[in-house]
Amino acid sequence: MTTKADGIAVIRLNPNDNVVVAVTALAAGISVAAEGITTRDSIPFGHKVATAAIKKGEAVRKYGQVIGVASTDIAAGSHVHVHNLAFTELRADAGAAPQFLRSEEARTFQGYLRASGKVATRNYIGVLTSVNCSASVAKYIAQEAEHSGLLDDYPNVDGIVPITHHSGCGMAVKGEGFDLLSRTLWGTAANPNFAGVLLVGLGCEVIQLARFKQEFGLTESDHFQSFTIQDTGGTKRAIAEGLDKVKAMLPIANRAERSSQPARELVIGLQCGGSDGWSGVTANPALGNASDRLVSMGGTVILSETPEIYGAEHLLYARAQSPELVEKLRSRITWWEEYTARNKMEMNNNPSPGNKAGGLTTILEKSLGAVAKAGTSPLVDVIEYAAPLSKHGLVFMDSPGFDPCSATGQVASGATMIAFTTGRGSAYGCKPSPSIKLATNSEVFKKMPDDMDIDCGTIATGEASVAEKGAEILDYMLAVASGKMSKSEELGYGDMEFVPWHIGAVM
Repeated sequence: MTTKADGIAVIRLNPNDNVVVAVTALAAGISVAAEGITTRDSIPFGHKVATAAIKKGEAVRKYGQVIGVASTDIAAGSHVHVHNLAFTELRADAGAAPQFLRSEEARTFQGYLRASGKVATRNYIGVLTSVNCSASVAKYIAQEAEHSGLLDDYPNVDGIVPITHHSGCGMAVKGEGFDLLSRTLWGTAANPNFAGVLLVGLGCEVIQLARFKQEFGLTESDHFQSFTIQDTGGTKRAIAEGLDKVKAMLPIANRAERSSQPARELVIGLQCGGSDGWSGVTANPALGNASDRLVSMGGTVILSETPEIYGAEHLLYARAQSPELVEKLRSRITWWEEYTARNKMEMNNNPSPGNKAGGLTTILEKSLGAVAKAGTSPLVDVIEYAAPLSKHGLVFMDSPGFDPCSATGQVASGATMIAFTTGRGSAYGCKPSPSIKLATNSEVFKKMPDDMDIDCGTIATGEASVAEKGAEILDYMLAVASGKMSKSEELGYGDMEFVPWHIGAVM
């Protein structure tokens, strides 16, 4: 419900909340009649104001959930933020999981049907690297292919993408870190948005090409080629070799043509970054609505960023289809608690400074808003970072909260598109899977028009409902999946955003 006083608006998200959110900056002394309060402080845009007196140690509620406890007595009308709100282990009862009754009419998009049966939204050739030492050669191969006009004769190929990273050596030859990087490289190569992949190594690295190909059952073919710089005879010869292999792949990749495909074949990675106080009010619930619509058609959405569902995991437990899934998710939460402790950090290290400036105070508040991206559909699976998908529906993939790293894992798991909400204005794009940006407030949409695809701020002003915006997001997803360029694609983003999750010592 939106209440106004002298043209100023606040939003109450749940009848049981003891804070509301300012739709615009509120000066001290403003009367908000519908809430029966007068502001005691200046309340920045998107920040919280207490609607009742809250004693020290008492729970502060937003979304009907606990977002922290008062660290000092808070008077009604006061600004509620880092100076008087603290993290707590207290959680509200999740209650029964929301009943998922949505039934959406089947939709289609124009995608590329691969021999594997998977459906792509883009048609790229990737130049993937096993190690950082081969990054420059991969970049030079892609640049030469693009700049030489090599693609002019292949209109169905979207481009040549260099996939480079900062690891692949100086690491243990087995264990968690090795397995994770290998799985990420293999999953990325297997993403259906790549029509062909060239894998370039140095030759002496830990991630050995021969072992990598053997473990993942990869053989040289029209769609997959590999070589090392050392075996080829150095940088110049490696670039020439790479160009020859790309040239051989292009005619085959160019044969792919878009055709009508069911929306159930879409796989969307859900991301939020540069979040603010509106993320959980506008864009995230709207994306959740779009996610529910897609899932009801048989599609798949991937929720990730484990540190950013911390404090809201009980809501996902309630939606899990089996006790085994609850335990799988709980074990990942426990791993993160141990991981942060041994690195002398804490889970409430998040939100970031930018998040706090935007009105988010604790990880509990941020997480409750972040989970809204996943709508209300049942949780059908929990997978590790970059692990392949095996089920349709809402899947949780374990990952860090660092957006490029999380999205990298989602693409490796099979995401053919990324839907990214932002309130502060994240500058991000992804290849091979296009990313769409959903602005949580109209201010950032107007300030960054070349980066933002959809304005969800109209929900806060009452100009649009969550359901209306969810329908708009789904329509836009289908259009981008069919070939429409997203704003980040128009800007050329995506070549530098491959960030595998690094775990373990660098030796």
